[in-house]
Parts: sequence; structure tokens; C-alpha cells
Amino acid sequence: TWQRNQSSLVDFVLEGLFADSLAHLFLFCLTMVVFLIAVSGNTLTLLLICADPRLHTPMYLLLSQLSLVDLMHVSTTMPKMATNYLSGQKSISFVGCATQHFLYLTLGGAECLLLAFMSYDRYVAICHPLRYTVLMNGKVTLMMATTSWLGASLNSLIYTASLMRFPFCGPRQIHHFYCEFPAVVKLVCGDIAVYEATVYISTLLLLLLPILLISASYVFILHRVIRMRAAGSKRNAFATCSSHLTVVSLWFGACIFSYMRPRAQRTPLQDKVGSVFYSI
Repeated sequence: TWQRNQSSLVDFVLEGLFADSLAHLFLFCLTMVVFLIAVSGNTLTLLLICADPRLHTPMYLLLSQLSLVDLMHVSTTMPKMATNYLSGQKSISFVGCATQHFLYLTLGGAECLLLAFMSYDRYVAICHPLRYTVLMNGKVTLMMATTSWLGASLNSLIYTASLMRFPFCGPRQIHHFYCEFPAVVKLVCGDIAVYEATVYISTLLLLLLPILLISASYVFILHRVIRMRAAGSKRNAFATCSSHLTVVSLWFGACIFSYMRPRAQRTPLQDKVGSVFYSI
């Protein structure tokens, strides 16, 4: 069959996100429009922050790192998906799959940590405005950005290297549009219960700790805002935090849906839909 011939030539076969139909062609075009908007928006944000000295502040430095993460995230998954869909081929090399897996895990972990650090930045700005320049000085901000990238990279390197050392069974067909962990791990032969348990615990910590920090920050922020007398100050505080809270809700909601569900309750379609929210 086509799949067997392909599996003899390449390491993995990606099922993709869309089928060969008119409706799916429309969805593909719509997805690519969203992809281009995401790339343009994040690139413009980075350029503006770099070009304007007035934006060289802790808040905008962290925002620039978040934009860089989002830009790299969509660039890691979407071009390959689009190339495979347009060419009619569904192949991805072993090295390509491992690279994609490492990058998306790194970027996902970095986003979790950056969102947590950004909530702390908002907490300091609203609750301790007079000490903001001390508590959020250049060294602290740089440490936050470095910790996000290095911590996420190390975590991703360990789990990607371990996963790719396992033997894979069957035609190596990945029921996904990129090499995401839940889809790739299903192809592994043998007992990997211990490995899956460590990944689950690591993911839980990477999600739970940032969520706790974000929640604690916003509890203090809300308490501070309630005590504010000036309506203008309240509006500024809510305006500052609302966009961050929206991103936090969408990001962590999609991650929890994709990674915290029991394996028996997962379906390829659910994994794809969940991934769309944090991949595009």
C-alpha cells in the first residue's frame, strides 16, 4: 500500500490536519491566513520593541520574548504541515520529527514560564509601584528570560532524547499534523509506563507551578485594585491585566486539555483540535 511504500523510504508519516476535500481546502486556507497574521503580528511586535527605546522596560522585554516564542512556535509546525498538504506527501524524517518535538516542547515550556513571570511583573507594577525599578531591574528581567529558555530547553532535550531512543512499531504513521508527544508515544514498542509517568509529573509541574504563581499574583492584584479609590487607576489596572489573563486562559486551558487527560480518553481528533489552540 501507499503507507507501506512510504514507511520504507521515510521514518515517519504525518496524517495531517486536513483531508482532500473542498471544505478542508477552505479550512486550510483559513488556517494559513491565521498563520500569516500570527507571524506578521509577532514580528511587528518584536521590531517595535527593539526600535523604540521607550519600550525597553521589563514588561516589554518579557513581551518580546513571548512574541518570539509564539513566532517560533507557529514556524515549527505550520510550514511542514502546509508543505505536506500542498505536495500530497506526508513524510517527515526521523531527525525532522525529533527536531520538531524538541522545539515545540521547548517553546511550550518557555511560554508557561514567561506567562508566570509576566504575572509577577504585573503584581509588582500594581501592588508595589514605588519599588518596581528595584524588584524588576534589568538583572532580574534577564534572569527570568534566561530561566524560561534554558529550563524549557533542558526539560525538552531530556524527554526528546529519551523518547527517540525507544523502538517504534508498525508503519510509523503519526495521527497528527506534527510530531507532538501524545501522538508519537503511541508508536513506541514495549512498556514505557515509567517514562510516561515521569513525563506526566514533569508536565504537571510545568503547568501547575506557573498556574499557582499566576493565581497568587492576581489574587494580590485584585485585592489591591479593590482598595483603589480612583476609577481611572482601576481601569488602567484591568486594562493592563485583561490581555494577559486572556492569553493565560487560552494557553493553559488547551495544554491541560491535551496533556492532563488520561491516555485511554484521548482520540487523534481531540489531540489535533487541542493542539490548534496553542500551535497557531
